Amino acid sequence: MIKKMLLDFKVKFKSPVFKNSFWGVVSNVLQNLFLSVFFIMIARKYSTSDFANYIIANTLYSFVLGFSTLGLGYWFIREFINTDNKRLLLDKFFKMQLYVGILFYIFSVAISYALYDSYLIRSLSLIIGINIIFDNIIYVIKYLNIAELQQKKSFMLTGLEAFLKFIVGCMLFFTHIPIVILSVILISLRLLTLNLFIRYGSSNSISLREIIAVKISMKEMRSIVAQNWSFVVIGSLAVLNWRIGNIFVSKFLTLDDVANYEVSFKLLSIMYILPVIISSSIYPILLNAYKEGIEKMKALYANTFIPFYIFGLFAYTLIYSYADYFIPILFGHKFENASQYCKEMFLVMLIFPTLLLQANVLITIKLEKLDMLCNVVNLIVNVSFCVIGLHYFKTLSVVNYSIFTAFLVFHLIQDVVLIKNKIISVKHVVSFYLISLIIIASYFYFSNLIPKEILFIIFWITFGIIISLIYFYKKRTLEITL
Repeated sequence: MIKKMLLDFKVKFKSPVFKNSFWGVVSNVLQNLFLSVFFIMIARKYSTSDFANYIIANTLYSFVLGFSTLGLGYWFIREFINTDNKRLLLDKFFKMQLYVGILFYIFSVAISYALYDSYLIRSLSLIIGINIIFDNIIYVIKYLNIAELQQKKSFMLTGLEAFLKFIVGCMLFFTHIPIVILSVILISLRLLTLNLFIRYGSSNSISLREIIAVKISMKEMRSIVAQNWSFVVIGSLAVLNWRIGNIFVSKFLTLDDVANYEVSFKLLSIMYILPVIISSSIYPILLNAYKEGIEKMKALYANTFIPFYIFGLFAYTLIYSYADYFIPILFGHKFENASQYCKEMFLVMLIFPTLLLQANVLITIKLEKLDMLCNVVNLIVNVSFCVIGLHYFKTLSVVNYSIFTAFLVFHLIQDVVLIKNKIISVKHVVSFYLISLIIIASYFYFSNLIPKEILFIIFWITFGIIISLIYFYKKRTLEITL
């Protein structure tokens, strides 16, 4: 049995999806290790007020960043794969993202002045917001690497950037650095990363001389956006749905709640980035499979759905079992209350990985407008529950449960659309929700009888044995049939 597992692993390791995802996972682990330590350092070394203001400025930057890229990465991949003049498309996309990045940087500064009176938040927004221009340029190179199945380059450079941030964080143990000066240092590091992306991350595909020379008129830019406006909305709302919670917390709750929310979200982002990486690697493969026939694409979807779901279940049970223990150790006792909020926020991991996969399927079969409508509904549900809930209950739990409810509705709409398009069956959908409910309810029940830390180990050993037996039984049955 072990020999067969090793042979299966060797075959899968050679596939483009596995290779890119593998490098993404390795890079993600290292990157999040350095970024998490950096995050812990600033949470410990700065006052709650300075830390919360820094978080608010970063939230505004992230909020606007979701709009600034116009969500055209998927459009670029589709065009890049199908066009003959790849260099011209790349140069135009690069120049377009540069123009839009500058425009949205100005917009982000205007928002900070409109929403907040704090001089510190405004100053930080002026500095941190420059990242929007840098990110738009890096965005082009990242999606170029995705289209060419060369994500390894992007992962290595983002890992290097995280390491440099970690070095800056270490400086806080030796000297006090005002939060504004820290932001200036981080922007300088980002400029270095940008140059590395241009020089090495694009394999010399980008020529500044050609980009300056290439012409892209406002009419052509408007035409691209108009023809792909659903991607623009999807890309914008994808970030907005996550970051809108920060805005509500900063406006309706306390600075302590802002800090607790960001700690929870930081841990969540460490977990959800993994399915994001893998789904980005799968998307070009889904496109190629769809070209060969819808049945091949359905088979690829079926083979990836279960691993996506298992990862989400693992992430939730891990946090549910250990958050009370490691959050105070990592972030300090002033964040003891964050563990309960973190558990609430992590409920979304039960559905988010498979939601990402299904979104890719919808885009693959050219139903991006329906995916866009799902994102719109998600935002409406999220905002509605936040507004109504915070009116009656001034607690961070309202925001966390609003996020989960909104994404659950999102997933349900996707299920209906995929059933109608005969990608999945009603049985698949009912089984997914019923099995999830039984597993989580059982985990809650047994956590009252067994220490959660021990339950996690017992559960996943048992779960692993069951999954392995099912896998080899099906494989053996298939071999006998053939």
